[in-house]
Amino acid sequence: MFETFAALLFAHVLADFVLQTRWMVARKRQFGVLLLHGVLVLLTAQLSLGHVTAWPLLALAAAHLIIDAVKTYGGFDGLTGFLCDQLAHLATLVLVGTLVPDLWASGFWAAQPMLPPLMVIIAGAVLATRAGGFATALLMRDHEVSDTPEDEGLPGGGATIGLLERGLIYLLVLIGETGGIGFLVAAKSILRFGTVSGDRKATEYVIIGTLFSFGWALIVAIAVQKLLIHLPPLEIIPKAT
Repeated sequence: MFETFAALLFAHVLADFVLQTRWMVARKRQFGVLLLHGVLVLLTAQLSLGHVTAWPLLALAAAHLIIDAVKTYGGFDGLTGFLCDQLAHLATLVLVGTLVPDLWASGFWAAQPMLPPLMVIIAGAVLATRAGGFATALLMRDHEVSDTPEDEGLPGGGATIGLLERGLIYLLVLIGETGGIGFLVAAKSILRFGTVSGDRKATEYVIIGTLFSFGWALIVAIAVQKLLIHLPPLEIIPKAT
């Protein structure tokens, strides 16, 4: 079951956060674009599991389309909609992995036991960095003020900083060096102090965004650690206990 879920999670992350472009997101209300996304969901699942034809994957792609259609046409474009959408997708992955646990074992890649944990690590990295960026941006959209420090910074600088900090936290947790997270928090606090000092709105804006961004990366990293326990070990990643 866990190998099947790992491959499906990897496929989902590829379809939703790597192969789905901004052009597709902006035009997702068009049925053809929505259907194209469904095709990508099916193809990535087939590729990840090593199955050319498998009815559970068709059902999974159909469920993905239905969930996305509800979110898109229902106008659920905020953080709550994003989180509910992703939780619904994860629920379908768990369901398929539970009902058809031998999808991985009967697939083309079954003889490669190192692939599932590697897929989980890569999927977690994308979820921590790229998906975390989307979630943080949706949260901060409701807290934007005209005099935030981002208005005077480099174009896209805040997003890049967030991506790097989430990536570092994810890496630190996986390699068992969680003490480095405290150093990261302290370093960011010092570097940001001169920018937001004396500006309560800017300070609160930075604190909210930082705490959410750090928390997101921590949750993803811990979840990946827990999942890796049930998969063949990778020597480069210490197993959680």
